[in-house]
Amino acid sequence: MTDIKLHGFWYSPFTLRVKWTLKLKGIPYENIEEDRYNKSAQLLQYNPVYKRTPVLVHDGKPLCESMIIVEYIDEIWPQNPLLPTHSYHKALARFWVKYADDTFSAVASLVRSSNGEEQEKAIEKIWEHLKVVEDQCFGDGKNVFGGDTINIVDIAFGPLITLLVVLEDALGVKILDDEKFPHLHSWYNNFKDVPIIKENLPDQDKMVAFIKVFREKLIASS
Repeated sequence: MTDIKLHGFWYSPFTLRVKWTLKLKGIPYENIEEDRYNKSAQLLQYNPVYKRTPVLVHDGKPLCESMIIVEYIDEIWPQNPLLPTHSYHKALARFWVKYADDTFSAVASLVRSSNGEEQEKAIEKIWEHLKVVEDQCFGDGKNVFGGDTINIVDIAFGPLITLLVVLEDALGVKILDDEKFPHLHSWYNNFKDVPIIKENLPDQDKMVAFIKVFREKLIASS
């Protein structure tokens, strides 16, 4: 019997990427909830370089970084494949996965924003990223996202957009505007209604409450 453990934070979009992948593949695993402010000795042992989650432990062997873990899972357990088989489409998917990761830096700036001006600048930067996705990933035969079948780009962007929706409620702002980003907005509505995704979404109210407290701590310590 394969032994799978996932060290993560319940609220983390990066942990969510791995959790959704395991669920989509039907892989049983042990969830080990970490404490951001008191990380376990095991976590620090498994990820001595970055000292962060998520960490997947497969038969005692640790793997770090969310999308590296997702690709590993996809290769080891081929059911419900996430990556295309064609080399070009595989490379294209990896490009957009990288772009999703790049977009997180803009979202992090919004989380850290301590006043209205910083907030506006951060949202404008997020909009720049989302506009690229809106224009380059939808329409005219572009099949970057999975559509009816979830793929690796869906997994990369899904938790990011989920976090943006939480931030909208926590900050009282509008980010994922359906007029600015109609295709992206429609994609996310369809994505979050996929049963395996819907069943494993973090509770919205709990997430909003967490983000408010987390921001307060960040701002107080800056």
